Amino acid sequence: MHLPYQRGRLHDLPDDPAAYDTVLAAVTEEALARLTPDGNLEHPAAVTDIGDTSLGVTSLLALAWQRTGDPRLPEAVRRGLAFHLRERVFTRDNPGYPNLRVRDSGLPYARYVLEEGAHPVGDWPSTVWALLQAVNVLDLAEGLVDDVPRGELRDVAHGYWRRLTEATFFNPQEAGNQAIGCVVGGLMLARHLPVAEGESVRSHAMRLYSDEIRARRVRDRGALLPPEHGGAYDNNYGPISLSFLAQAHRVSGEPVFAEDGDALARYLDARLTTGGFDLGGPRYSEQHCGFEAVLGLRRFGGRIGADLGRYRGDTRWGRHATGPDGAVDGHFAFMLVWQIQDTARWHRTPRTAPVRHQLRAGTVSVAFDDRMTPSLVEAAGTYLLPAAVNRRHGFGPVLDGFLLSRPMGEVRVRDLESDGLTAKLVSKPVVTRDHVLRHVRSLYVTDGAGLWTTVAVERLDGDPYLLAGMPYAADDGDRVRRVASAEVASAGTLRLTHPRTGGADRFDARARTTQEETAFALAADPRGYGNPDEGWHHLVASTAFEAGPVPGGPEDLHVFAVRYGSAGPFAPVVERAPEGLTIRTEAFTALIGNPAGDARGVPETRIRRR
Repeated sequence: MHLPYQRGRLHDLPDDPAAYDTVLAAVTEEALARLTPDGNLEHPAAVTDIGDTSLGVTSLLALAWQRTGDPRLPEAVRRGLAFHLRERVFTRDNPGYPNLRVRDSGLPYARYVLEEGAHPVGDWPSTVWALLQAVNVLDLAEGLVDDVPRGELRDVAHGYWRRLTEATFFNPQEAGNQAIGCVVGGLMLARHLPVAEGESVRSHAMRLYSDEIRARRVRDRGALLPPEHGGAYDNNYGPISLSFLAQAHRVSGEPVFAEDGDALARYLDARLTTGGFDLGGPRYSEQHCGFEAVLGLRRFGGRIGADLGRYRGDTRWGRHATGPDGAVDGHFAFMLVWQIQDTARWHRTPRTAPVRHQLRAGTVSVAFDDRMTPSLVEAAGTYLLPAAVNRRHGFGPVLDGFLLSRPMGEVRVRDLESDGLTAKLVSKPVVTRDHVLRHVRSLYVTDGAGLWTTVAVERLDGDPYLLAGMPYAADDGDRVRRVASAEVASAGTLRLTHPRTGGADRFDARARTTQEETAFALAADPRGYGNPDEGWHHLVASTAFEAGPVPGGPEDLHVFAVRYGSAGPFAPVVERAPEGLTIRTEAFTALIGNPAGDARGVPETRIRRR
């Protein structure tokens, strides 16, 4: 079973001018064959996300004409524009639309669904997309569109802007990508208006970004991020926000967009595994966009010096939006226009400098969450998620069903490299169920092929074990498939357990169910709305690796040692030393310092290859 949206790396798609001309040539032939007598360029089966699509295809044809001068295109562009202005501009309020500030304004808008009163909540983003398609056509209209229809389009675009910022509440779905897209539309529109009007729109757009977007950012893993549908980051829309920030910087030159884009790009880089797989974020936990992410990933990857192009996009949408039959759909066409116009190219060199929330070397990655607990472990092409026990999720020691993972104080982190090894020590104070303070020290070491994890905690009463992850997915060529096992070894006992009972709040990795489906089943909102991560947090139990303590360890400690992704004997020796704890494995010798740490409270760490 393959995950439906995890596909190829976006930087594997050629992005030179000749490649884009080939894409536009294919779009041209399909659009000309589809063009109806009344000028409609929509996909025949399109029902939703439809208000901007014909105009989007029109913009692609205008761009193709600017690049090739194909004599067939001017008439097609004029007919397509006339169709949009005549048939797809609505001025009467959509029945049931809940987000109006001014009723019967007469200002134009685009509909998510053409039928009156059908899913009207989608009209706000559809109007943003229509504004962006319109300003692209205005940018490309020189020598192609006569003054009268161009003026009418400019007036409609200005009306879209006023509808979005005056007649409705701004950003009613609390979706950062939509809000930043609206700001981009205002910045691009301002260039086509008389000076005074243009400056008014531009300053309004900048105020909206400052007061309604930037001021509402939320923090995750040390970064301030535009919120997406109830959370800090969204696998589908977060990269789209990055593209909107890239375009905002391109058209305005305002440094704030570059600064915020850099921050979002660094955050995304910290989340990403070497293989480009990521999982998390509200609303669409496993869905990845395709071409809509290229502009942002490409530009900001170069700016921060990181290979963001390894991000696994949905390559079915690698160039432009398509219908189920693979045929072109004009939805989000503005992103393809911008990425073709952009001169930046992929930065394919990985970042190697250590960052707090990531350990990455070779084909091994550990992404850490805000509490410095692994959120995703990659080794040998297999990805493990935090397991669940008694409604608690993570990696860490478990005693009597209680997971010792949530920090109750400052988390200390030390990064080091030595002899071709890359390591991170995470030291956190935690409390047991009976409020006893414990110090959990977790050492992660990789040689780029395997990952060794050693976890030490003051001795616990009873029979503790280490919750060591849930096997979830593995690379399979350009796809990612579901799995229920992984290459894991333990110095102590090792069990791969599965929930004993069924139900939506028990996740058995052997079942043909994705994390995304389970998260929505447990969420408060129907699919497509809200934050399903909240639902996933209701998970009671999951498939899990459970590792017992290292035999013969120090009497005052419980020490767990687990290896991911490497084969062969695994019999580490753990001994007490004056400075802390010594671990000898088949690959290295390491020292984990005492919990008190150095002068800054960070435990000393040393490592050398054996």
